[in-house]
Amino acid sequence: MVDITFKIKSHRIAVAQAIVKVSKQETIDAIHNKTVPKGDVIEASRVAGLFGIKKTSEMIPDCHPLPVEFAAVRHRIVGLEIIIETEVQTIYRTGVEVEAMHGASVVALTIYDMLKPIDKEIEIKNIKLLKKKGGKSQYKVVLSRTIKAVVIVCSDSISAGKKQDFAGKAIIQKLEDIGGVSIEDYVIIPDEISEIQAKVLAHYDKKTDLIIVTGGTGLSARDVTPEAIKPLLDQEIPGIGEVARAYGQEHMPYAMLSRSLGGLKGNSLILALPGSTRGAAESMDALFPYLLHIFKIMEHSAHE
Repeated sequence: MVDITFKIKSHRIAVAQAIVKVSKQETIDAIHNKTVPKGDVIEASRVAGLFGIKKTSEMIPDCHPLPVEFAAVRHRIVGLEIIIETEVQTIYRTGVEVEAMHGASVVALTIYDMLKPIDKEIEIKNIKLLKKKGGKSQYKVVLSRTIKAVVIVCSDSISAGKKQDFAGKAIIQKLEDIGGVSIEDYVIIPDEISEIQAKVLAHYDKKTDLIIVTGGTGLSARDVTPEAIKPLLDQEIPGIGEVARAYGQEHMPYAMLSRSLGGLKGNSLILALPGSTRGAAESMDALFPYLLHIFKIMEHSAHE
């Protein structure tokens, strides 16, 4: 199965269709009049479709079990065709396209099974996905320009050459994977308030759009990045730290101890993220590409 542990939960919707075509009007009349020997075709197939939706992961090997928050089966009869639509919704890390299509297939097969004693020329066709919504692709931000970014690693031991940096490089890799972001600078400095502030302000003066500082967000007396960053901000955005911590805590309980934060100084977005490789990578997964929407908001405000 595909690894989805790094994805965030989002509202996902899928609508699928299947069509059952019968060979004569008498079959349609029997459905309407509820005289089919095996019972009420519409209601029986609706219930079967709901079971099919919920049991998809038991039948399709690579489908993840997931919480089905909403499921519906709808029928329309047009001429000799029974048009089936299934809708599935969830709040989860992966989509529900296969669940919707599996449900539509089960509805169609149930109708076939119930009608075959009275119609020997039934055809199932056009099982397909009509609509999907949700996930990272829905929230991809397309900007009119490339975002200029800098990554600042704050660590006494790394700046002294005693350790290697992995967190900063993980952040850079995440930004490169997103696209539309240009890494203008990557620097390593000691975890000192004056040095952090000086480096951040220097890049602010260069009109850098995105300034990411990694390291120094823990609880040690040497972890001073939040104290350095917070006074520089014109506007703190509390949700940044909240989302990063909540996401991290789903993977590692110690994430609650992080003091990550973010906010705006002018038109520069400044982030303070954990210095561990895992903490930095998980924070990036939680925040991007969604956080780039802030530049879309600023673009819109500039044109008003």
